[in-house]
Amino acid sequence: MIDIVVVLRAEDAVLDFLSVLTDGRGGEVRVILGDRAEMLTLAAETDTAERLALLASHVRPVTDGIAAPGPEVLAGLLSRAGAWRDGQEGPYAHDGRSRETVRIWTHSPADTRRSRGRLGRDTALAHAGRPGDGPELRHAVGYSPYLQFLSDLDRPLARHLIAAKLDFVNRSCGHLLAERDPDYVVQTPHIPAAERFFDADPVERERLYALMASLDEEAASVVDPWEFGSSPYEERRLDATAAWVGEHCAGAEGPVVEVGACEGALTRRLTAAGFTVRATEPNPAFRDRLTAAFAGSGTVTVDGADLAELAKEDGPPRAAAHLLIEMLYYGQDLALLDGLATDRVFVALEPEALVSRLRPWLEHSTLWRADEETVLVPAQVETVCAGRAYLSKRGSVGLLLRRTAG
Repeated sequence: MIDIVVVLRAEDAVLDFLSVLTDGRGGEVRVILGDRAEMLTLAAETDTAERLALLASHVRPVTDGIAAPGPEVLAGLLSRAGAWRDGQEGPYAHDGRSRETVRIWTHSPADTRRSRGRLGRDTALAHAGRPGDGPELRHAVGYSPYLQFLSDLDRPLARHLIAAKLDFVNRSCGHLLAERDPDYVVQTPHIPAAERFFDADPVERERLYALMASLDEEAASVVDPWEFGSSPYEERRLDATAAWVGEHCAGAEGPVVEVGACEGALTRRLTAAGFTVRATEPNPAFRDRLTAAFAGSGTVTVDGADLAELAKEDGPPRAAAHLLIEMLYYGQDLALLDGLATDRVFVALEPEALVSRLRPWLEHSTLWRADEETVLVPAQVETVCAGRAYLSKRGSVGLLLRRTAG
């Protein structure tokens, strides 16, 4: 048995894969360090202390430019590590001896630390790019504070291994305990006492990766990454949002501007209710799908303006309303709302964000007042990615803002 552990940095091999390094079979473990495109060999029969000492010698300070090396480089490293024997098909080598079983372990594509998520996805892409049946590949659940995973293999660590892991952290990762970069800090949630692993097919892997992409361009790497078209929660939220806009804003009053329209899940509901919509979407992949979905409709125009660009537009035509639906989570300057060419803004946010972010700004605004607050959908726990994981969706509250002056 040969285990190949593919990680971004040396400490990851201990934090998330100690059970692999010490599974009791005494076989060789090959550790690929993605940040340095290097391979370490933990020889067969070496004990836990020897293995951790070797890894400790490769724990580095955090520097700029740490990144996954990409599928092509990883494919080469996997080949070097013995994941495949070029020119040999089937379970036997040319000399007739049975080959050793090889297993590959790597990060989750949904690891909230984006650098690890990318490496996990790229390792799977490298693995999938080989012809024929490749070795088994499993992802560690890793750091995932927003998702609960249905795992395929759980390995609780014995007390002596917990002690070894904590000793490794304190001796070799002290500088990471106070690290400010959330991708590289080592804190309690990054040091699991039970290491959990799951399998993923290509579709599941890509959806998990896109789900965690947020504002990255890679959020659009799959169609409908947030499952607006299949989630009962999202369907109720979108239906309620369209109905709420319709109660306060008739289609005959003029076009509405939907900011961050994504692929048009809400746009379709608005046009069905009789609205003419200007759908803006900065992400080019989402915008292409949006444009294709409404080509020739006559009721939807699509462009790439973001909130800052919309705030700079001046003069007619003024919109009947601007819709900022579930998109004010990313540090946008709320003063940009003052520049929107409309007297009505529909905002929807989860309750906590509404209280902590929008309400304080509104208290000091001289141009806007809250006209109505309504619960569009309550919080609910829901599965994602065909049931591989589940998460709490925190509900959506709508707030209608009306301009008081200017």
